[in-house]
Amino acid sequence: MLRAPRFVLAGLAGDTGKSLVSLGVIRALRGRGKRVVPFKKGPDFIDAAWLGCAAGVACHNLDTFMMPSVAIHRTVARAMATADIGVVEGNRGLFDGLDAEGSHSTATLAKLIGAPVILLVDATKVTRTVAALVLGCRALDPDLEIAGVILNRVATARQEAIIRTAVEAYAKVPVLGAIPKLRQQLLPSRHLGLVTAGEHGDAEAALESAAEEVAKHVDLDAIVAVAEGATSLVFVEQPSAPAKASVRIGILKDAAFSFYYPENLEALRAAGAELVDISPLADTEIPSIDGLYAGGGFPEVHAEALSANVSLREDLKRRIDDGLPVWAECGGLMYLSRAVQHNDVSYPMVGALPLSILQTGKPQGHGYVRARVDRSNPFLSCDTTVSGHEFHYSRLCEDAADLDTVMALERGTGMGAGRDGLRSGAVVASYTHVHAAGLPGWA
Repeated sequence: MLRAPRFVLAGLAGDTGKSLVSLGVIRALRGRGKRVVPFKKGPDFIDAAWLGCAAGVACHNLDTFMMPSVAIHRTVARAMATADIGVVEGNRGLFDGLDAEGSHSTATLAKLIGAPVILLVDATKVTRTVAALVLGCRALDPDLEIAGVILNRVATARQEAIIRTAVEAYAKVPVLGAIPKLRQQLLPSRHLGLVTAGEHGDAEAALESAAEEVAKHVDLDAIVAVAEGATSLVFVEQPSAPAKASVRIGILKDAAFSFYYPENLEALRAAGAELVDISPLADTEIPSIDGLYAGGGFPEVHAEALSANVSLREDLKRRIDDGLPVWAECGGLMYLSRAVQHNDVSYPMVGALPLSILQTGKPQGHGYVRARVDRSNPFLSCDTTVSGHEFHYSRLCEDAADLDTVMALERGTGMGAGRDGLRSGAVVASYTHVHAAGLPGWA
């Protein structure tokens, strides 16, 4: 049994300020000397990276679509083993899932991990109705513990008083804080959500400002008390001897490529890999490696610089032509293509794949993916079920039906024509991001 104080910060909808308040709570608790471990519900890479910056430790994604329950329990238990408190940022509305039953929702996750919920409510132009909203959430799922409410974007002290009185009187849930409307936007966004912490310009200042607002307007002692009400974790770690590093796996990692789940990298290490970071923006040659993991990111933002690094592109092309195994996801797929067309300019890329990419102004694939491997390839056995996610504004210039792909999609867009996972030599490249915890044998 592991005593693991933790809570879920959830909203009634998207764009209620969950990310900013989560960051502020984490940084404020850290400022009090708490060892905080952050979690992000769902597959989002960018929010998770921000949460990790706020806590000073890696953030772990918890996703009931991509990960089996035992893997989620294992992830929480491992991360909480040396922490004082865990903070889980939800996504979208509390009960929003894939269907009317709310499957894979934030509420589903909260119950799975035995964590109480603190509900963040946008107080813009509303007063007593907030009580009805909170009461409705309690009634919709009586098994879900809603242990507190934080009001966000409060306009006046009078508004706060009315809402606080109504919520506590009718919904019987304590109001733990009321954050006023902020005059400045601390976290700018773009098409995939927030800009990355690395691109923000002054991420530390933004985090400190968020922490100051939370410390002034939220009862942190009450939040800690809520977290301490979480059930103890029951998980028996299966002992395993660490594998001795026997291969070197390159990881594309810089401002253009940063979308990696910590569990994916850990799975590679556990399988006996030494991980070698490679920057397609700055490095001039590929080091001695036995394989390459080309993850996602924003190659379109850095397309000119990536294209200008001819020496690395050509060296990587030679290595792939010589048989280097590569697993590529989304941004990695784009980088390995012949060219990326963005803002009416075509930028030559590695040229290891027989396709080109067009960056568009609207989503081409967004959401969860489920696929079945139906053709042989260097990485996954036939009939393997792949559960992942995609979020891309780019598409192929070619018809996916004419390409040698290895995955038939049951859900999602992928490369189009119901297919994903281009096979080219020892390369498998797809728009689908996978989580190692839900794909045994991937590493």
